[in-house]
Amino acid sequence: MTDRSIATGEKRRLILDAAVRVFARRGFHTSRVGDIAEEAGVSHGLLYHYFSSKDELLETIFRETWDEVLTAIAAVEASGEPAREQLRQVAKILLRGWQTQPARTTVIMREIARTPELQRLIADLTKPREAVERIIRRGQETGEFREDVDARLASTVFYGGIDDILTGWVLGLLPDGDEDVARAELTVVDVVSVGLAR
Repeated sequence: MTDRSIATGEKRRLILDAAVRVFARRGFHTSRVGDIAEEAGVSHGLLYHYFSSKDELLETIFRETWDEVLTAIAAVEASGEPAREQLRQVAKILLRGWQTQPARTTVIMREIARTPELQRLIADLTKPREAVERIIRRGQETGEFREDVDARLASTVFYGGIDDILTGWVLGLLPDGDEDVARAELTVVDVVSVGLAR
C-alpha cells in the first residue's frame, strides 16, 4: 500500500471510530454530522469526502461489524469441532464483542431495530442464526444432538438468548463483568445443549 492509501485508510477509520462513540453516547437519531466531525477532529468537508451522510456511516459500521462476525462464524463452522463446541465458540464470538468493543455493540443493538435505513439489510441479520441452525443440524446428523428437536427453533432460542443478554448489557439491566460474560456464554450453550442432548 502507498503512504497515501494508508493515510486515507487511517482517516476513514478515525471518522468511523468517532461515529461509533458519538452514536453510542447520543444515539443515531440525535447525533449530527458536526458531532462526529468534532469527535474525530476533522472538518465537515473531510468527513463528507469519505462518507456521504451519517446514514452511510451507520451502514458502514454495521457492515464491517457483521462481516467480522460472519467471517469468524464461518471459521467455526469449518473447524470440524463437535457441534457443542461450535455453539460455544459462536456464543463467545457474539458475546465477547461486548468486552472488546462495547460502544460498537451498543450502536448495533440499539440502532438495528429502529433505523429504517438498516431494515433493508435484514437478510444479513439472520445469517448468524442460520449458521447456528446448520451447526445444530450437523450435530443431529452425527448423533451428538437428538433428532426430534426442530433445528430452526432451537437456533432461534440460542440466538434469541444471546440477543436478550446483549440487550440487557446495553441497557445496564444485567451485570457485565468478565465473569458475567463468561457465565452468559456457558449458560446459553448449556441450556441449548442439554435440551438437545440425546
